[in-house]
Amino acid sequence: MSPPTSALDRALATLRLASIKNRILALAVVATLGPSLGTVLMSYRQSREALTENLNGELRSRALQAAREVDLWVRERSYDVRVVTGSLEFSENLDPLREGAPQSPLGRSRLTDYLVGVHQRFADYDELLVADVTGQTVSSSREPAGDLTVPEEWLARLARGETVVGEPAWSSELAAPVVTLVAPIESGDARFLGLLAARLTFAALDSLLGSAAPGEGGRVDLVTSDGLLVASSDDSARPAGGRVSAEGLAALRASEGGSIEYVDRSGVAMVGTSIPVPGLTWAVITQIPSAEARAQAAALRNSTLLPLAILVVVVGGVAYLLGSVIVRPLARLTARAGAVAAGDLSIDLPQAGGGEVGYLTQVFNDMVGRLRASRKELAERSRELERLAVTDLLTGLHNRRYLVDTFEKEIKRADRYERPFCVIMLDVDRFKQFNDTYGHRAGDKVLVAMGEVLRQATRNLDVCARYGGEEFIALLPECELENGVKAAERVRERLSREAFEHGPVTVSVGVAEFPMHGESASAVIGAADEALYEAKRRGRDRVCGARAPVTPTEGKKKATKRAAAARKKRA
Repeated sequence: MSPPTSALDRALATLRLASIKNRILALAVVATLGPSLGTVLMSYRQSREALTENLNGELRSRALQAAREVDLWVRERSYDVRVVTGSLEFSENLDPLREGAPQSPLGRSRLTDYLVGVHQRFADYDELLVADVTGQTVSSSREPAGDLTVPEEWLARLARGETVVGEPAWSSELAAPVVTLVAPIESGDARFLGLLAARLTFAALDSLLGSAAPGEGGRVDLVTSDGLLVASSDDSARPAGGRVSAEGLAALRASEGGSIEYVDRSGVAMVGTSIPVPGLTWAVITQIPSAEARAQAAALRNSTLLPLAILVVVVGGVAYLLGSVIVRPLARLTARAGAVAAGDLSIDLPQAGGGEVGYLTQVFNDMVGRLRASRKELAERSRELERLAVTDLLTGLHNRRYLVDTFEKEIKRADRYERPFCVIMLDVDRFKQFNDTYGHRAGDKVLVAMGEVLRQATRNLDVCARYGGEEFIALLPECELENGVKAAERVRERLSREAFEHGPVTVSVGVAEFPMHGESASAVIGAADEALYEAKRRGRDRVCGARAPVTPTEGKKKATKRAAAARKKRA
């Protein structure tokens, strides 16, 4: 062989591509790597983003779940204390003290015995104390009585009939954090006679938080505003009087409910999110080790790159072994490979007979088939991402697109089983005026709270969606108009109890039933909308059921006739 003369020949010789066999090998590898690597990298990037989004969503969801559990636990303990204050033992002993009379030894003994009996029924309470209107301890469920400091602000709130939840603190005596709940004691004519203070431990919350712990090594912590760790799903890892690092706590708060990576109290890198407990200065932190979170991405990377590597090795090996005998089909193969490299995966080479050339043709077609499979897989994952895009980003409820699809399915199901369903349409009263007065951020907070109230006040099988602007719709399967109105009243009443920065917020609600008020999604929604505006005309902050277009007897006949027609159609 003569030495290379041109620059191209010298370059090919340097790259060991002077032979046809090596050139075919290079072509096969490039044709495989080009579209495959691009497809794989795109798929990997989208899958990684989906994994990250799913992890963030799971951490936030579990944090919200834990925050609701803590809020419910505090409410139940506060309710217990308020119930106990209704006993005549308190009013009979404290009423004379308010008038300046000294406490009798018999009265003190009876009050102490009563407190001891109540204390034995409630395992979460460490101590119960009764104090007069000045905050001086009158009696306790144990001797000696613990120290009780009642600030003037508490006394003022108690005098107004409020229940006060103190800030948790570390108890050296119990070697555990405690919190004080204080409820007012009132006479029959609503006079403030004194207070009942209950010291609570957080032992019961450890198991409640455990149900919300994410992953295998994740945990849920409950912390105070200054970082004191009061409860954890991993109680064994909780140090006595332990605190969350100031840097980690500040970073979690700054994330505003998003997930961040930080170093926890044990020096372990974690990915976590923080959600405040409603009405309190406490916060719930859900976290998972960063190594565990990264392990999912590493497994995804390996599972994505390994098939590509195998494909390149197989195709390259086959091309190298068979390249020496493939000369005549080279031009055709090169042209088709160029088209594949450009992204056209619809190509299939015709079979060139048996032998080496036929086998190479089969390998090439198999390669293109793998690329098509990769593109198909990417398309399927893209469709999955589109399926995930049915949630309203602000409220976390379903969006209008999902609601429309669900309506059609529910109508078919209702026809098949001859069962009605209800539609509740809600509109925030004077929302535009609220937005114009306090700004869109305040308006958004109202919409977010509205979504949370809908989730809490409806069943798991109900579909709640943001219909548009300040309008919301809840679809209640297996529900008649009467129960739909009750559900709507429950939503309206719960929203009225929500505390907003700029004052209370109310809703007007319309309720309609399928098929009584319409036999299509638009008809039922229209009936609910008319009922909603009837509620607004009556003064807002109320629920109105839709008026049936026919008499009840005719409506029943109509529903029966519709069900019979549906059965005949299925038959």
